[in-house]
Amino acid sequence: MISYIKGELASLMDDGIVVENNQIGYEINVPLSVMNELPNPGNEVKIYTYLYVREDAMKLYGFLTKDDLNIFKLLITVNGIGPKGALGILSTITPDDLRFAILSDDVKAISKAPGIGAKTAGKLILELKDKLKLEDAFENRLEKTEIKALDVSSDVRGEAVMALTSLGYSNTDAMKAVRQVSITDDMTVEDVLKLSLKFISSF
Repeated sequence: MISYIKGELASLMDDGIVVENNQIGYEINVPLSVMNELPNPGNEVKIYTYLYVREDAMKLYGFLTKDDLNIFKLLITVNGIGPKGALGILSTITPDDLRFAILSDDVKAISKAPGIGAKTAGKLILELKDKLKLEDAFENRLEKTEIKALDVSSDVRGEAVMALTSLGYSNTDAMKAVRQVSITDDMTVEDVLKLSLKFISSF
């Protein structure tokens, strides 16, 4: 079992990343929420992983925190939701927001994920509601809010990436372009988007 991989972020892909450790490149599938929070390639990262093994494939799924990994593990215990479906859910809704959605029976929020209909979302809520605590959701939200306060540009960066993908650019190109922009506290999403478009045209 691989608990985590710590090494250099070698490259970004549309649905994952490659982390190099001891001259071995590990291909790791990650949700969009993780992609938006990663540093530029060449920097060191620590990714908590889950190794999924089946007869015809072995895949690594990764997250930035143990808590996010634990939510992923809970999701794949629900009948009908495999790793790909769980990743889709966590790319659409953050683990903390997912907690709130489950605890408040918000089928609509969960069913926004690709391939997750209202029936599956209702089943997910039914099976996981007793395994989650409202106190944990609030504590995690508070901790992450405090961390984000140290990096006010994180939300602007994430919104700019989503804006570029909505224009038809791939997640990889969008993130590469946004990372080229030196974001300051007074910059808006529109400012970052305009500068990113200049960079993305050169890829």
